[in-house]
Amino acid sequence: MLHRLEIENFYSILESQVIDLRVANHAPDAPERFVPIWRNSTEKAPKIVAFFGPNASGKSNVLRALTFISFFVQHSFSVPAGNPLPFQRFNNTQGLARPTRLTAYMAGLEDLTRAEDATAPQCRYVYEVVIGGQGNHTVLHESLHYWPSTAARKVRVFERDAEGKVEAARMFDLSRFRVTLEAILRPNASVISTLAQLKHPGATIFRDAAAKLCSNILVQKEDVRDEQVIQLYVNNPSWLEAFNREVQRVDLGIRAMKFLPDAQGLHAIFEHEGLSSPVHLTLESHGTRQFLKIFPYILQALETGGVAVLDELDGAIHPQMLSEILQWFRDRKRNPHNAQLWISCHSVSLLESLSKEEVFFCDKDSGGRTRIYGLRDIQGVRRADNYYKKYMAGIYGAIPQIG
Repeated sequence: MLHRLEIENFYSILESQVIDLRVANHAPDAPERFVPIWRNSTEKAPKIVAFFGPNASGKSNVLRALTFISFFVQHSFSVPAGNPLPFQRFNNTQGLARPTRLTAYMAGLEDLTRAEDATAPQCRYVYEVVIGGQGNHTVLHESLHYWPSTAARKVRVFERDAEGKVEAARMFDLSRFRVTLEAILRPNASVISTLAQLKHPGATIFRDAAAKLCSNILVQKEDVRDEQVIQLYVNNPSWLEAFNREVQRVDLGIRAMKFLPDAQGLHAIFEHEGLSSPVHLTLESHGTRQFLKIFPYILQALETGGVAVLDELDGAIHPQMLSEILQWFRDRKRNPHNAQLWISCHSVSLLESLSKEEVFFCDKDSGGRTRIYGLRDIQGVRRADNYYKKYMAGIYGAIPQIG
């Protein structure tokens, strides 16, 4: 589980912004909302994290930061040497000259040799990457540390400097990989992504952990083609079965989605109550088509205990359906592995379904710099408050200025 994110000089976020999800010790016990940040931890964090604010306030950039970290750890080895990485710095003289820093705190295994053991002890990890400025996408620093129960402070797993030199602990043994790593590690590629190509056991574990984050945004919000969506369900019959169970909540007239072949391949049809023939996907409502596209992200996170990062989840889905999706993450049966959902929102009525620990706001100053703060950080906020009414009244800030 992710429980802290630090972002500096990334898109509209210039100065360091910290999103700390850890719940205060005096917060009421709410196991459907707050769960241990790692197995048997006494600290807790929410399973749902929602960002509100005006258009272009930086909500999507928070989600981009998470997705970029996942991309960099998994796929940066595939970026050709000298090519830029898929992100932008803050677009002024100061921002373009400064490095970008992204830091994520999460749960991980104390003992990497027990990766197949579902009961293996866990602890806190922190991953950080710093990428140089001035049009340079060279990695200046990359590190992974953890806090095992046998140590009083954090312990290095590996650390890389601006020259590409990598130092690693015994648990992340590089003895058989060092010569090759030094030969192929590129300035714009992650140590983990590179070592995973060499089948390094520890790097493979961390790369696979990063793959549990699924998102519909990296640079732009992903608009998956209908053919890709259909193939995804064809390749995962259990996902099709799950979709057919849930789609009736989105469109009460639908009985099931099925696939039929034609000259161009497979196409999706929907059987409806009261209709004599099926309806082609292109004739379905926008909401149904959008739900078809976002459902795999949600299902994958729930199945793996990962993180679903969804930009504008409320864009085409009825608020009641959105509340239902939130309940999936709170339900222990649907979400047995404590998956997380990070979303950007425009439907402020959703505030009525959230606790103050689940709500964050994004706002911009006159210089276009994003500021991020939690509802719980605002003095005087009580659990009994009507967050929707107070937000709409401008009490919490981060509200569009019209006129």
